[in-house]
Amino acid sequence: MILNTVRFISLALVCLLSVYSVYATESVNHDFQKETHLSNKQCISCHKQSQHDWNQSDHAKSMAIADKTTVLANFDNVKVEHYGQKAHFLVKGGFYQVTISYDDKITTYPIIYTFGHFPLQQYLVETEQGKLQVLPFAWDSRAKEEGGQRWYHNYSHEEIRPEDRLHWRQPLQNWNGMCADCHSDGLIRQYNPEMNGFNSQFDNINVGCLSCHGDMSEHANKSTNRNVVADTISNKHPTGKWLRSIGEKTAHWEGKKRDNRFMDGCFACHSLRTSLTDGITPKAAFLDQFTPQLLSSPNYHADGQIKEEVYVYGSFLQSKMFTAGVNCLDCHDKHTMKLKFEGNTTCLQCHGAETYNAKSHHQHEEMSEGAQCVNCHMPTNRYMGVDDRRDHSFKIPRPDLSIQFSTPNACTQCHIEKTNQWAVESLEEWHGKPNALSKNKQLLMALNNGQAINLEDHLSIIADEDLDVISRASALQMLSFTTPSLSGEVLKPYLTHQESLFRLSAVNVGALLSPTERKLHISPLLGDKFKSIRVAAARTLASSYDSDDNSPDFDKAFNELIQANNINSWRGEGLANQGVLAIERNKLMDAEKSFKQSIKIDPYFEASYINLADLYRVQQKPFLVDAILKKGIKYNPKSADLHYAYALYYVRQKKLGKALVFLDKSMFLMPSNAQYAYTYILALDGAGLGKQALNKLKTIIINYQNNAQLKELGLYLSHKLNSRTEYDWFMKI
Repeated sequence: MILNTVRFISLALVCLLSVYSVYATESVNHDFQKETHLSNKQCISCHKQSQHDWNQSDHAKSMAIADKTTVLANFDNVKVEHYGQKAHFLVKGGFYQVTISYDDKITTYPIIYTFGHFPLQQYLVETEQGKLQVLPFAWDSRAKEEGGQRWYHNYSHEEIRPEDRLHWRQPLQNWNGMCADCHSDGLIRQYNPEMNGFNSQFDNINVGCLSCHGDMSEHANKSTNRNVVADTISNKHPTGKWLRSIGEKTAHWEGKKRDNRFMDGCFACHSLRTSLTDGITPKAAFLDQFTPQLLSSPNYHADGQIKEEVYVYGSFLQSKMFTAGVNCLDCHDKHTMKLKFEGNTTCLQCHGAETYNAKSHHQHEEMSEGAQCVNCHMPTNRYMGVDDRRDHSFKIPRPDLSIQFSTPNACTQCHIEKTNQWAVESLEEWHGKPNALSKNKQLLMALNNGQAINLEDHLSIIADEDLDVISRASALQMLSFTTPSLSGEVLKPYLTHQESLFRLSAVNVGALLSPTERKLHISPLLGDKFKSIRVAAARTLASSYDSDDNSPDFDKAFNELIQANNINSWRGEGLANQGVLAIERNKLMDAEKSFKQSIKIDPYFEASYINLADLYRVQQKPFLVDAILKKGIKYNPKSADLHYAYALYYVRQKKLGKALVFLDKSMFLMPSNAQYAYTYILALDGAGLGKQALNKLKTIIINYQNNAQLKELGLYLSHKLNSRTEYDWFMKI
């Protein structure tokens, strides 16, 4: 369980994609720019229209030197406060600066960079040499009538104290690691684990030609005579076009199958993912540089709609459009990145207006908000306080599923005073009953909702070719929720599948195979063409190979794994993963070093304390277990996992009275965790309080959706206490 906790967290980007002008880029001689950098100037002399269009994009404003031409916020001696966090924004000597304080600690910083521009602009300060942090207050750059033109805290509804992992001085708010590679051309982090410092540098301060096209120096140096303008505006497509035949409601692709691999460049930033390389290589395969976070709770709802800040990759790959061959540039201009057309016109490129842009379909007044395709099929979630982002899975509103799985739907998101049942009845009146979900789709939603399903049903989901690939791959990656073991024959078809996401997910659950089958079936993936799969294979096989094995493929893939962990060791997860890996390689001193370093640089990351305590437990060092868990709770007083780990320490010490205190606290901090409740009731019974345990269980069991194990415990205790009445009560649950 601890290992899963460590490996679950991906390197999310916390900031907006936005930027500044190429001319400003070229005139800057700043510490963060490479001494010898690739320039966008070589592109502009020929591609003036492209440069003009790009200047209208968010990419062109993703990052800039903070000056009067780029700063949007009010720095006119403005003071703001949020739960005791105070900031004073002013201009002094022609420079923008902030004095920021919490309790008695007051520090003044110059504003180095602006970050983004709309609907918010953030600001970067240098807290240590080479290390930039995002200030906790951002500028709402929306119009005043929309609630904008104000300073606001990034976490407006909660207090973020200095000892919180989300505090602005902590690694999760660090520009170098969290944001930089997607806001500047050619960014390399250059993190030094030994010094816990960065020497990050970029080619150009914002997202320009280089980020998508790579180094075009050779192309620029060629003497060619071609009509660049004509090439740009041509409507001809070299392989085919979208066409609607007579009677078709929606267009189909006519021609050679589209090569949409260029979208890997888009996904490099518009995804929730873990970096495997230092910086992004344009035109390189997505899975050769990143391991993506697939569809799972709590990031996605049970039906695959976005919940947390997951960007576009995971939702778009679910869509029928992606399956049909639609790509980003069918809707978005390639340089402004804005929609190609206003209103419904973008959608009506392929979807017949006579069917879909009619009141008989959308049931709202023409040109109203309700008549806009995106408001029903791409509902928004708000992130970063003011940023509304659309779901790219293009789902049909299903309030009937909202009733069953507590998923959102566009109807009641807009009509907030109405119920899901009202929406169900309205849609049925307009369009009849919705199509019934297939059995496997229902099972998939149940699985995503945390409900237990049997192995046969779970495998049926994965094998269903009518479901989208990323949903099937996500289900494959969740096999450990359903079974503790698998045979090689079950997993082999996915380990050898042409779909790369299947191979990746299959490798990630390879630990369910026996050691012999694991080595037999996973080893070929050590030479896979994608680094993410090779790294996952090395991770799964870490305990299967030792220094006596002569396996160049394993050695190479394992070194890639170590490199990836080192790249990510600026935050707790990377070092904790190194520690867990060292344990599996029986290098306990290395593991201890990694966990200690993780705690040092990221003291509010709870998993490192738990892993280090577990290491000391195996080494039979109970005093060190006690000390590290105490320290962990001191730094993370709201951590249910740490309180639970400390309770188990007291159980092993046969001090059930003290264990009960921490078990009770862990239940309070995470009331949805049935395992904590189960252990608490067992401990009560073990302490000779069987009747009290049974009464407590009756009180809390209704709070848990998946209570089968708790029900069995209730039946056991009822039988043990010879209480037929209580036994019958639990039988009826």
